[in-house]
Formats: sequence, structure tokens, C-alpha cells
Amino acid sequence: MEAVLSRMDDVNATVSIMAAEGCEEMSGNGELEESSAMEASEVPASPPTEMVKMSEENGSAADVHEVHEAPEAPVDPHPETFSMPLAAEDEEGELPADFERLWKAAHDNPQDFTSWTDLLQYCEQESHVTASRRALEAFLVRYPLCYGYWKKYADLERRAGYNDKAEEVCIQGLQVIPLSVDLWIHYINLLLGTLDMNLPESPVRIRRVFEDAVQAAGLDFHSDRLWDLYIEWEKEQGNMKNATAVVDRVLKVPTQLYNTHYEKFKEQLNSQEPKEILPPEEYEELRASCRQSQKAERAEQAQEEEAERPPGEEEPATPEGTDTEELMQKIREQVLLRRDKVYQDNEGEVRKRWHFEDAIKRPYFHVKPLDRLQLRAWHSYLDWEIAQLSSDTKESDQDPNQAASEGSEVTAQPQEAPEDAAVARDDYRVRILFERCLIACALYEEFWTRYTQYLELQSVDEARAVFKRACEVHLTYKPNIHMHWATFEERHGDLTEARRVLEALEKTLPGLAVVRLRRAALERRAGQLDQSEALLREAVAESKEKPTLHAFYSIKLARLLLKLGRNPSRARRVLQEALEISPDNDKLHMNLLELEVSGDPWASAEAVQECVTRALAAPLTPDTKILFSQRGLQFAEDYSNSIQSVLSVYDEHQKLLQELGGTKRGAENGDEDPEKLIKSDDGSAVAVSGTAPPTMPHVPITTPPPPVMGADMSAQTGYGGYSNWYQQPQYGSYGYQNTWNYNQGYYPPS
Repeated sequence: MEAVLSRMDDVNATVSIMAAEGCEEMSGNGELEESSAMEASEVPASPPTEMVKMSEENGSAADVHEVHEAPEAPVDPHPETFSMPLAAEDEEGELPADFERLWKAAHDNPQDFTSWTDLLQYCEQESHVTASRRALEAFLVRYPLCYGYWKKYADLERRAGYNDKAEEVCIQGLQVIPLSVDLWIHYINLLLGTLDMNLPESPVRIRRVFEDAVQAAGLDFHSDRLWDLYIEWEKEQGNMKNATAVVDRVLKVPTQLYNTHYEKFKEQLNSQEPKEILPPEEYEELRASCRQSQKAERAEQAQEEEAERPPGEEEPATPEGTDTEELMQKIREQVLLRRDKVYQDNEGEVRKRWHFEDAIKRPYFHVKPLDRLQLRAWHSYLDWEIAQLSSDTKESDQDPNQAASEGSEVTAQPQEAPEDAAVARDDYRVRILFERCLIACALYEEFWTRYTQYLELQSVDEARAVFKRACEVHLTYKPNIHMHWATFEERHGDLTEARRVLEALEKTLPGLAVVRLRRAALERRAGQLDQSEALLREAVAESKEKPTLHAFYSIKLARLLLKLGRNPSRARRVLQEALEISPDNDKLHMNLLELEVSGDPWASAEAVQECVTRALAAPLTPDTKILFSQRGLQFAEDYSNSIQSVLSVYDEHQKLLQELGGTKRGAENGDEDPEKLIKSDDGSAVAVSGTAPPTMPHVPITTPPPPVMGADMSAQTGYGGYSNWYQQPQYGSYGYQNTWNYNQGYYPPS
């Protein structure tokens, strides 16, 4: 243990020196990258070929970072109420000269990770305890997954003589990242260096912390160092039987260095008496069975010897109740035989996971983005682990049905227990993998959302805790995950919490339109139509300085008043007021026209034409103006009471076409080139004009038909031509419907 403590102190000293010199070879956790030569002797055994390949590529097991901090619900390694350590009184006077400048830079842009690391390195270089404490506290609130800085903070307090505060810092860090093997080891070494081991309660406390550590992080694929430390500590305490019990537990856990635990156990078994390292029950059981087997062998051998013994010679006496070396060897063989099956099964589990683990190159947290291959590797690993759980669940569901069909409830019960245990074990492994993933991928919403979807099927409260952790700690500026959370709360009936989530998001990201619309929609679904309207009116009032956003909110408010409030006059007033601010916004004109068109056709005829006139007078594009004119013409055709009014509107439309260049008519009839000639069946070219030749040429459907000879030319040309080209496909939609489809994909999947 002294060697372990010495090694940890050496590493910490090296970290401090390199940080003071401005070294940049640190990960985002504040830790030095470990050398590939540090643990070269701990390379896993060779049976799986994938393992050999990984070891050759990485150089050693130490190249794979052994830190996986999963921000699970608090795991209290020491059952005491905990709060953030209070800063000690400033015994050092004023802060360093550049502290305020670096502090301000970090707080002005809290998402700039470099500003924070500059501040922390400066404080460490200045060796100013108060400044370092203040900077570390602020930094760890924003980046709690950087386990290396928790260790730095604990070391700072320890060097300053505040051992209790150092323990509190470690405990708080482990509440945030209970999967951090390195932080657990640091905490345990801190206790080993500060507790008086002569007191009877000290070993009890250390053992309790070890148990909390392996419970929280023992299933991590890189947790071997934690298990080894636990086993060696028990040996140092002289508790060989406890050490064997820990070995038996780790032999069932698929870890990177799984084979080393078994090899060390074999060495220990061969170097000591089985009675000293085995549990009493197991030893007595094996001793009795081996002695019985040995006795049977001796009896058979005695019969053979008696047949050959000379007459009158007696059988030599053998001492009863003594354990020979031969018996001890048989016991050792049985001990290994029992554990070989467990070891082989565990090796199979390791082999299944090895290529997934090999694909993960950055298992620790960093603000730098991950490449697509890394994200895909995590998704693939999660898919596989969940599939393992699903297969066990199916098997668990089938056996009870088969037992019920046979009418044997008594025999079904013992079959369910192992399968249920397997399902629970696989579920725990899935959760551990999710937590590991959420360390490396903490800044990616997709993984948080996937985890909540997995947990929601089992526990709403657990899913809610993950949402809370994601939104309030790691993804405070990512709106999608917050809206997922609000949708989750609304789906489960907690409207108050859904409101709170959206309100908090809007305070964090003010001016985000989708959040305000979510709030309005939530109130509408809750039956609070007045509150929904109030939210939209507030948004309209606050966005007057931003014409585009103001028009957007105005359209939404008008839509609410028209469709749900059944109040066209109020909706009309909203759009008209918006047009005073943004007269060049074609969507406002189009929605106002749609409002008028959707009313009573006879009562709204004048209002429709007024809308068209307003749009034509506005600074809109020529194509948009033609669109409005065409829409007014369609309305007149559909609902006008007299042909004169239709012709009047049509004449205005023709004048507009001529005013906008005289060539728009050909384009809207489907001809790309208005000067294009139409060829007749005999190959002669015919110009499209108001005067037609005596014989009717073949004319495309999008071209107005020629007038009938002898008829009223003005009436025939105008109305006849209009009625044909008006009904062509390009005029089947006038755009006003698309203005409402701005929010396709508005709600994220839930």
C-alpha cells in the first residue's frame, strides 16, 4: 500500500510541476496523459485474438484511459450530509495581480474552456490557496466531469492542512461522477494517509468506502486497479479470506485485465495453506469431500496390497485426522476447478465486448467534439448491450408461460429466479454503459435523450433525474433537450414542472421563438387559451424592433384568434397592425388575404379586393404581386354575383401584367420564353396572339384558346382565355398555406 501511495503522490507532483510550467499536454480533465510504458506488465492474456490486436495497437493497457465518470444519482460513499466546502478565511490578503482579469474573462464567456484553464493554471503557478479555491469551485460547477480538477482541489485542501475539507471535496466529486475509478482511488489513498489505522473504526470505514467504490464503479471495463487495490489492502490487513471473497467477485466482472486477477489468486493459493485463504464453509466442504475421496482410493489400494502381503504381516497404521500435503493439493485442485468455469464464462463476456471497447478512443470528458466514428461506436455498443438485455427478457417471459401450460407453478418458480437475476444484471450493465457514454458524450443531446427513453419504461423518476442533470448541468444552452424534458413532464401530467422548464430555458436563451411557441402551445393544450394569447401578445410587443420576428409572432397570434378564439375582427386587427410595421412582408399580406377569403364570400368580397389592392401597392416583388392579383381573380371567379365584376377584376389583372413588363403572361401560362412560337401540325410556325388563323392550330393546354369568329372579341378574348389558363396546375396553390408550415419537425421525438 505504501508503494501505491508513493506512486499516487509522484503522479500528483508531476501534474503540479507541469501545470506550473504551462504544459499543454493535459486532457480536458486536468490529468496528464499516462505513458504507455507505465503498466506494460498488465497487458491482458492472449486467448481472444481481438485482445492481442488491441494490445499491440495501444502499446499497453495504460493507453486506454481508465477513467469513466458517470454523473449518476448521488452515490454517498460516506453517509454524512454534504454541501460545497466553505472557503476558508482569506489568510493570504489580496488576490494575485492578474486574477481579476482572468476571472472576468472566464465569467464573461463561461463556455470558453480555455479561459477557465488559463485561470486555473495561473492560480496554481501563483500558489495562492484562496484564488485557486475560488477558481476551482466556479470551474467545477460548470465542468463537473473533469475528475482531474476534483483531485487538484482535494490536494489543494490537503496541502493547506484542511484534511476534512479534502475529504468533502472528494465526496462531492464522487457524487457527481461515481464511475471515476481514479477519483475513488484518490479518495481511498487520502483516507489511508490521514486516518489513524490503529483505531478500530478506521479499517471499518476504509472497507465501507471500498465497498461503495466497487458497487459504483466495479462494473467499469477499466476498473481493475480499483479491484486490485481492494484485494491488496485486505491482504495487508491480514484478512486473506476477505481478499479471496473480493477475488471471487471480480472473477465474474468482465474487465480489461480480467486474467491478472485469476493468475494472482493461483499464485496465492499455491503459496499458502487453503485453510488460510478460503472461507471456513468452503474449506470444510472441500476437505471432507477430498478426504472421502482419498480414503476410498486408499481402501482400494489396501485391498490390492493385502492380496500381495505375506501371511501374518499386519497392515501399517495410518494417522487419523491429519491433513497430508497430498490432501492439500487435492483441495487446491478442487478450488481451481470450481473457479475455472466462472473464469471461462467471464472470458467469453470479455471477448464479446472487446471490439466495442477497442473502438472507444476517448472515454473521458473533453469539450472538443468527437468524430462521427466515435459517436457511432458508442451507439453500436449501446445497441448491442440493450439487445443482450432484450434476449434475456424474452427468455424470462417464455419459461413462466411454458411452466403454466404444464400446470406446474412449483417448478416454475426456481426457473424464474436465475433469469430474473440475469435481466437485472444486464439492466445494470446497460445503465453503467450509458453513464460511461454520458461522460465522453456529455455535450451530445442524442445520448441523453436515448438514456431517458430507456429509463422512462422502468422509472419516470429516474428519467426525470437524468433530464435534470442534463439540462441544469451539462446542456444549459441546448434548447432541444430542454424541450424534450418539458414534453416528458407534460406527457406525465406535471404541467407545473413543464412550465418551469420552458420558462427557465427562455430566461437562459431569450428571444428564441420556438420556446415561446412551446409555452403558448402548452397553455393552449391545458385549456388556458387566455394565457396562450397573453404569451403571444407579449412576444409581439417585445419584438417590434425586429420586423421579421414581429411578423412571425403576429401571424401566430392571428391564427390563434381566428381558429380557436373565433374572432376574425381581432385577428384582422393584429395583422393590420403588423403590416404598419412591415408593409413589405408578403406573409402578412397573404395571411390577411387568407383570413378574408375564409369568411362569408358575399360579405367579404370588398375586403378581399381591399387586401389585394393593399398588396399591390406594397413594396413586394413582381412575382408576388402577380400572385396576389391572381388570388383576387380566383375569388371573383368563384364567388362573384355578376360577370361584369369578374371582367373588371380580370382587366385589372391584365393591366398589372403589362405594367410589370408585358412578358409575365407567357411565363404564367407555362411558356419559358414568351416569344416562343407554337408549331402547327404541318410544321408551320404560328405566333400566339389575339388574332387566330381560320384553321385551329394545335395549341398547348396552358395557352389561351383563340376567339370564336364573329363573336364579341373583347369579351371572348378576356373571359375565355382567363377561364382556361386560370385552372392550370401552377395556380393550384397560392402560397398562403405554406406560411403556416414553418414548424415542420417542430416537436422532437419523445
